[in-house]
Amino acid sequence: MNNTGILLESGTGEVEVLEFTVGSKHYAINVLKTKEILMLDNITKIPNVDPSVAGATLVRDDIITVIDLKYTLEKQYNDTEKRMIILCEFNRTKVAFLVDKVLGIHRIGWDNIRKPDSIAENSLVIGNILMGNNKILMLLDFEKIVMDIMESYGGYDKRIEKIQYSKDRSDSKVIIAEDSRIIRKMLSDVLMEAGYSNLTFFDDGEQTLDYLRELLKEKGERFLENVDALITDIEMPQMDGHTLTRRIKEDNILRKLPVIIFSSLITDDLYHKGQAVGADAQINKPDIDKLVKLVDDYTLNHN
Repeated sequence: MNNTGILLESGTGEVEVLEFTVGSKHYAINVLKTKEILMLDNITKIPNVDPSVAGATLVRDDIITVIDLKYTLEKQYNDTEKRMIILCEFNRTKVAFLVDKVLGIHRIGWDNIRKPDSIAENSLVIGNILMGNNKILMLLDFEKIVMDIMESYGGYDKRIEKIQYSKDRSDSKVIIAEDSRIIRKMLSDVLMEAGYSNLTFFDDGEQTLDYLRELLKEKGERFLENVDALITDIEMPQMDGHTLTRRIKEDNILRKLPVIIFSSLITDDLYHKGQAVGADAQINKPDIDKLVKLVDDYTLNHN
């Protein structure tokens, strides 16, 4: 295990991941998404649900939905007896994932997480972690797993109906750092519906920072003529959103750019991490309708 103590600082370019197995394959999840590791000692089957849902279990008076990762990944049912569950919380929802074994925690650099190639980019793997001895851990997209079961993202298709279009927003230039194809589509739908038509997307923080540095080299203090605000996720291969934000806010000129962190990891316990790197605002991914108002605050009022 490459664990050397709890990672307390944010924006260091490192992440702690929990390694676990499903069948013969090794996977990983960001430790920040995990609450507990428990033995599954009781489960109640739920009628008329997605086949990936093994049932529900009781954890200290909370009824938690259990997702069978073996079925999700391999379309084979797992034996729920004497199995482990990883209890997670993201997007303000608690959910448990049924796995075979939990092997430990590793601290790695985001630059050691490689993006899937174009053939595998639509899979449930958001990054491949290169370990020693030619070992690869697959970092799973747990949000997509839950989204596929729910068939929507926090009901954003209904929330979008509340958004009022404004032509004034069409002059604002917003850049977005987000590695998930589904979330990029959601952001595009929501912001375009609101009137934000000048959107530029990047797959990770490294691409975004390279773009901003090129603008800085070309235009100096006038770089804000080309960009009014940045929306960034936290979990991204190559460079995470916290590191991206810290790099921007450490630059005497780029720091003028408003940075909005839009992530499933914005919880009461983790909010301070975004504050520590200088984020101007932070918002949880289910609150998609509130995102438009935040972008308004940092673009319409500053143009």
